[in-house]
Amino acid sequence: MSAAPTPLATIRATALGYAPRVLQGRGWVMAGLVLIPVALTLLIFTIVRLKGEGPNSAEAVKVFHEVLVKMMLPIMALVAAPAGIREDLEQRTLPLLLVRPAPAWALPLGKGLPWFAWGALWLLVGVLGLQALGGDPAQLLGRLVAMVGAWWGELALMTLVGLLFKRGTLWGALYFFIWEPLVRIFPPFLQRLTFTHYIESLAGSRATSVQTSQLLAQEQVTTHPLLAFLILVAFGALCWALAGWKLQRTPVGLAGSEAEG
Repeated sequence: MSAAPTPLATIRATALGYAPRVLQGRGWVMAGLVLIPVALTLLIFTIVRLKGEGPNSAEAVKVFHEVLVKMMLPIMALVAAPAGIREDLEQRTLPLLLVRPAPAWALPLGKGLPWFAWGALWLLVGVLGLQALGGDPAQLLGRLVAMVGAWWGELALMTLVGLLFKRGTLWGALYFFIWEPLVRIFPPFLQRLTFTHYIESLAGSRATSVQTSQLLAQEQVTTHPLLAFLILVAFGALCWALAGWKLQRTPVGLAGSEAEG
């Protein structure tokens, strides 16, 4: 009788077996979420430059924060996360994955890693593309690390939320598009409960600053870049671990009742 596979072997086998899925429609939609706005922005600014205007680093900062960080990155997480374990639960195919004596808690990370690698690739391409707008080379590394770190954390968070709640995508959308924008005017402790705070700390720039005339306006704080990166990595790892714990405790059967609520 063969021994049960180790967690590392399970994660590796799941990731390799699931990797071709990212090259299907959903994966190319994710790539388009990054490439299309960046390409359109480059086209617009190419036309502007033909009229004699030089590169504008402020525009590169604005597109990075307002488009990639605030819009495309959260949407990518909302698109990719349900393609993992949550989809197997809803389609009642998860029992087929559990036929072999592999640790169930390792499956969320195993299925999430291909999406993380695929999304990180296109986010890096998008950030590099923005350099053509006149982005500050000194901030390039920080932006690259910020996007990869935030993508790791946001994908892990949405995977966990998808296992905790039937309508995980809705709760995720409320967090990304309501909590994240509003919390900027709140005290520093609450600011640190957002991905935006750590992305800005790593990137070394902000899209906008809170105005003193805003209700409840608080000073915007910054975390040391190294600490910000470690927090993103640790938070993502915690979410993956909790997602595995949740799956391990979820009764999975052919009836699929675990996907009903």
